[in-house]
Order: sequence, then structure tokens, then C-alpha cells
Amino acid sequence: MDGRPSAARRQGPAAATARAAYLYRVEITKFTHACVRLEHDGRVLVVDPGTWSEPRALVGADAVLVTHEHTDHIDVLRLAGLGVPVYAPEGAELPALAPLPVTRVRAGQRFTAAGYAVTAVGGRHASIHGGQPDCANLGYLVDGAVYHPGDSLHVPDEPVDTLLMPAQASWLKLTEAIDFARAVGARQVFPIHDAQLNERGLASVNGWCAETVEGYRYLAPGESG
Repeated sequence: MDGRPSAARRQGPAAATARAAYLYRVEITKFTHACVRLEHDGRVLVVDPGTWSEPRALVGADAVLVTHEHTDHIDVLRLAGLGVPVYAPEGAELPALAPLPVTRVRAGQRFTAAGYAVTAVGGRHASIHGGQPDCANLGYLVDGAVYHPGDSLHVPDEPVDTLLMPAQASWLKLTEAIDFARAVGARQVFPIHDAQLNERGLASVNGWCAETVEGYRYLAPGESG
């Protein structure tokens, strides 16, 4: 036991009902790799618009959340031309962002971005080998409902309705991704961090996750859930 409350204990009936109602109002659109766009009442929040994601993900964005410094999660040149508030972890090495309106955040911090309530959790990037890369990484829980963990498998203490689950990475085994999703216990699960998978690999991941993760659904780039 790791001391965390179980998924069943973390998700009470009233909380589950409230988060389900939330999802009827907020549109979640997946873009290539780890980029996700949230829209509600004209407010647009984008998470991890990296160099592999489509530029249209940022059209009309009011704010951007960056989980960590790797280029598959942040395209500095696009953000420089965007001119909207950017939130990034304390300790992330992003010198090119210095002239931009960047707010540094830390694990446990609560703040508002584009009108959404955001809680930062976690703290470090998952290890690939030998403790590397040891860089800052924050997961973001948006409106107490949608969770983007970045490059980590940190299970938040708060209940989650929609999990954006890393599906493939040099730091990840599929069994770890499945165990992570089941530990979070979200009502629905959308895979992210999948741009390095070919068609066969993606079919395998989707097959396993559909069988083992409740609420799992694959979103193609540009598709909304």
C-alpha cells in the first residue's frame, strides 16, 4: 500500500455527478502527441503545444500550460508569436521564454488560467535510465476534472473525471500506463503522448487499453471527446 486513498474512496457519488456535468460543458480536443485543447464559453486553454502538434491547436488560445521543457511538449517559437499567458514549472530550463508573460508554478499551487481553476501536482519527469532526465515536470488538474500528467505517472490525491494517459514513451512500459490509469480511476481515459507509435503499435496499445482500462477511448488528432 502506498498510503493513497483508493479510486473508489477518492470518487464520491456527488463529486462524480458534478464532474460528469462539467464534461457536458467543456470540449476536449486532442492534437498530435501530448497537446490538448479545452474550450468552454469562448475560453480556450491549451496544454503542451509541442513541435509535433498542429499550429491550429493554439488558434484563439487564452492561456497555455506547459508540463516541462522538452520540445515535444513546448514550441517556444509558436508561443513567442502568440503573446498569451504561459504557465510553466519552476526550475524548467526555458531561457527563450524569458521575454514572454510566463508565470512559474510549483507542485501544490492552485491558480487560474483562461478562467479555469488549475492545480499543479507531481514535480519531476519520469526516469528513462540512470535517473535521467531529471527535469521539472508538473501535472495539471483542470477544474478538478481533467488531468494531464505530462511525462510522469503521478497519481493525484484529488479525484479525476478525465485522465489524459501517456500511451508510449522511452520512459514508459504499457503495463505501467495501464496500472496508472487504473490507479487514477477516472470515468474516461483518453491516450496522449502517442506520436512515436506506428499503426501497428497504436492498434496494440488501443487493444490492450480497451480491454483493461475502464472508460478508455482513443481520440485521433483533431478529434474531440
